[in-house]
Amino acid sequence: MPKFTKEEIEKIGKVLSASKVTEEKDYFRILLKGEDNVHSCSVNIYPRELLGRERGALIVVYTGAAHLQLHNCSGYVISEELGEVTFVSETSERLSGLVIEKGGFCSQYASIDRSLISSDFTKLGVEVMLSGVALSLAEGIINKDSDS
Repeated sequence: MPKFTKEEIEKIGKVLSASKVTEEKDYFRILLKGEDNVHSCSVNIYPRELLGRERGALIVVYTGAAHLQLHNCSGYVISEELGEVTFVSETSERLSGLVIEKGGFCSQYASIDRSLISSDFTKLGVEVMLSGVALSLAEGIINKDSDS
């Protein structure tokens, strides 16, 4: 489980050009507004939420048209160059990811075959390739021993 400290949340907020970052009682909130003043979202990060029988990190995104959740976040990658943060959840066979971008844009990829992120993307269909490329940024934080 990643350590979401106030300092880490502030780094995430800076990369995403957050309009506001707050620390609530049991979670952090990052507010994002697009330059177009149309796109916006709230990213709530619960570092140790009760998720069934165990505690884990929960990432929740609220937009004007969607509500997304990533349970049991196992890690994240900050990309200053791309202006985005990729949150990942993994099991021994599957990966899920939530990509939050500057300006309040976000994408979610669920139940992706683990081998996809190290595949030859030229042999995949465009839609499948997109999820592999998006989650390949997190390859360095994914547990390599999950297949054993």
